[in-house]
Amino acid sequence: MKAVGLYKYLPVSDEESLVDLEVAKPKAAGHDLLVKVKAVSVNPVDVKVRAPKDKVETEPKILGWDAAGIVEEVGEEVTLFKTGDEVYYAGSIARPGCNSEYHLVEESIAAKKPKSLNFAEAAAMPLTTITAWEALFDRLGISEQPDDNKGRSILIINAAGGVGSIATQLAQFAGLNVIGTASRPETEKWTKAHGADQVINHHRDFLPQLKELDVQGVDYVLCLHSTEKHWANMAEAIAPQGRIASIVEVDRPLDVQQLMNKSASFSWEFMFTRPAHQTSDRIKQHELLGKAAELFDSGQLKATLTKTIHGINAKNMRQAHEIVEKDKMIGKLVVEGF
Repeated sequence: MKAVGLYKYLPVSDEESLVDLEVAKPKAAGHDLLVKVKAVSVNPVDVKVRAPKDKVETEPKILGWDAAGIVEEVGEEVTLFKTGDEVYYAGSIARPGCNSEYHLVEESIAAKKPKSLNFAEAAAMPLTTITAWEALFDRLGISEQPDDNKGRSILIINAAGGVGSIATQLAQFAGLNVIGTASRPETEKWTKAHGADQVINHHRDFLPQLKELDVQGVDYVLCLHSTEKHWANMAEAIAPQGRIASIVEVDRPLDVQQLMNKSASFSWEFMFTRPAHQTSDRIKQHELLGKAAELFDSGQLKATLTKTIHGINAKNMRQAHEIVEKDKMIGKLVVEGF
C-alpha cells in the first residue's frame, strides 16, 4: 500500500524529510479496525516528531494522528464497529501513524464519523476535539452541565488555533463566559465566531485587559501556546482556587509557587496519554468523539477545517508541514485522498 513517511529527521525543505513509500498492508486482529483512509489532518505534533534530530530509522516511520475513513476489516474481538462503518479518530503516538492507504486503530479510541461532515471535515476534528474535551472536562474538572457553570469564566490562550477553535465552542456549550486570546483582526474575528464572548491580546498583560472587561480573575485558564511565556500572566489572572491546564511542553521548570497563595492548581493535557499507556479508561475517547459527532450533526458544534490539500503524497505532506510549522494557522489543515 502507499504511505508517506521518513527515514531521516530533516528540515521540511529537504525532499527526504518526507518520502513516498510502498509498505505491506496490515491486517486487523483483536480489538483493531483496519481503516481505508480517506483524509488526514496535519497537526503541530507531526511537525515536532518530524523535526531535525540525530537519528536514522531502519524501518520507515509513518506519521499522522488525525484521520477519517471507512472500516475495511475488523479484528475478531471488535464489538463497537462493523465493516463499512465511516469512522474518525486520532490514534496513538505509540503506533504507526495514519498517513497510509490503510491504517490500524484500536476500536476504543475511534468513533463513527459525524454524518453531517465529509471525510475532510471529519479528519480535521478528532485530535483537537479530544484534546479540548479532555482539557476542559477531565483536567480542569469543568462540568458539562451549563447550570453548574453560571457565573464562571475561562481564558483560552490561542483561541483561533486548532484546539482553541473547538475549545471555545465546547466551553460556550458548557455555559462558561469564554474569553479567548488573539492578536490579529482575522484571528479575533474567527475566535468570536467560534464561541468566545470576549477577546484579549496575548501580546499584552492579561489582568489589566480582563479588568477592562469587568473580570477580576478567571476561574479557568486553558493554555494552547507558549506555556513559559504566558506563565506569569496566567498566575496573575487566575482566580483564587482556580485551575490552569496546558498542552504545550516547556524548556525550563515552571515556578508553580506563584499559584500557592491562591490555592490554584495546574495540570497537563496530552491526548495520547490514554492510548499510549493503554489506560483502563481509554474508552472515554470513543465516547467523547461519539458525543461530539452528535453535536456536529445537530449544528451545535462547527467543523474548523480552513484549508484542504488534495492528494496524500510526500510533496503535499511537506507543503502541509511547512504551513503548520509557520505557526500562523487559523483552524485546521487537511490532506485528502490517495
